Amino acid sequence: MNLYTEVRPYNDFEITDEVKALILSDSIFMLSDHIKPDIRLESLLSHCPVLGIGFGAQYILSYLGGEVEITEPETGNANMTILRTEDPIMEGIAPKSQVVKTRQGRIINLPDDFDTLAEYEGGELAAYKLKSEKYKNVYGIQFYPEASAKEQGVKFLENFLVKVVGMRQDWTPARFVEDSVRSLRRKIGDEKVVLGLSGGVDSTVAAGLLQQAIGEHLICIFVDNGLLRKNEFEQVLDSYQKMGLQIKGVNAQAEFYKALEGVSDPEEKRKIIGRVFIDVFEQEAKKIPDAKWLGQGTIYPDVIESISVHAPGVAIKSHHNVGGLPEKLNLKIIEPIRMLFKDEVRRVGAELALPKNILDRHPFPGPGLGIRILGEITPEKVRILQEADDIYIRHLRASGWYERIWQAGTILLPVQSVGVSDDQRTYEWTVALRAVNSVDGMQAHWIEIPYDLLEKISDDIINNVKGINRVVYDISKKPPATIEWE
Repeated sequence: MNLYTEVRPYNDFEITDEVKALILSDSIFMLSDHIKPDIRLESLLSHCPVLGIGFGAQYILSYLGGEVEITEPETGNANMTILRTEDPIMEGIAPKSQVVKTRQGRIINLPDDFDTLAEYEGGELAAYKLKSEKYKNVYGIQFYPEASAKEQGVKFLENFLVKVVGMRQDWTPARFVEDSVRSLRRKIGDEKVVLGLSGGVDSTVAAGLLQQAIGEHLICIFVDNGLLRKNEFEQVLDSYQKMGLQIKGVNAQAEFYKALEGVSDPEEKRKIIGRVFIDVFEQEAKKIPDAKWLGQGTIYPDVIESISVHAPGVAIKSHHNVGGLPEKLNLKIIEPIRMLFKDEVRRVGAELALPKNILDRHPFPGPGLGIRILGEITPEKVRILQEADDIYIRHLRASGWYERIWQAGTILLPVQSVGVSDDQRTYEWTVALRAVNSVDGMQAHWIEIPYDLLEKISDDIINNVKGINRVVYDISKKPPATIEWE
């Protein structure tokens, strides 16, 4: 919607004049016995318009004298009828529509100074508005707008932020590039930046912004960690050289394999890959005179998933490019696209006119195949997975399905099973194929690849990759599953 937003933990943010609106999101986690959040609601409601979703709506209502009944967790479609079509938040929304209800709890009593804006069949409240001169515009809903009747759900959020709050939709790729280039020039000056390139969209867009801002003061390093896709190291180096980037390729496969030997825990693998990456970078950066900055392709989902919003709680996963570098490296961090979601990164890349073959590539995790090999990583497992994944992606490209998928990849499972090959018993590995569609990486739905295509892919993998005798297809959504398996 071209609107700038930030996601913050409820217990760690500042209420400033720059905050024009607040959305209190849903969280079933908050309903557990050991979490008693203090959201400073009085100051929030007095500061700016507020929209509560699910638990957020229930929290507001309970604070202002309403009654909420805790129910068993459930998520499902429900038919909603709008009662107040004249309210600006309902502008352009169909009077009757199907939505996805929030997970737990329902509002059973509204105080007199609240209006019911929409309800479900049977009279259960679906949306409310607070009528009060004391507070700014306050709304609450018991459904997920981002998952409900896509266009109308987005329209609902747009109505709140544009019609009710009055925000301007000027957060555009062109403005981001202009502001970022100006800011990067001011911040970096004539100092040199060392940037780690991965061949993916994120680091490439970061490089494009830095190149436009500081030109020859940008030096890029591409590390082969032994966990890249088949032939990726050579292909990526060639693409970057054609972009005019100053880039050095470093083969560090041996260092990564040695550090990962015997390690199975996914978080430990991520941390090791991140640590060795930093060690390699330290060695290479010392060869670059006067380097003062390390550029990184961190994007906003990395930041969100790396920080717990629960207090107490745990992060979803650690990301190798979040959290900075050891002091011994003595390089400051610059993250040009840290505040962008994946869809915004691609739009900025198009604004920069970056090569289409890189810009249109599916996302690939920073730790690479290290988190697509479940369990211990070995060079042989990497070879097996590279071959299987190459077959998968080639079939998707040849069939035209690659462009219709947001992210596809192959996962090597720590599962062996009995099979038959040339009338002989086999006992080999299983791979899972994953293909999802998403907008920003925060939610994803599996793709219904045609059965005949899946069959061709399976046959080709099993017949041509020694070590695999079984192929399965993952049909899990995010959430509750993540896109990657580790």
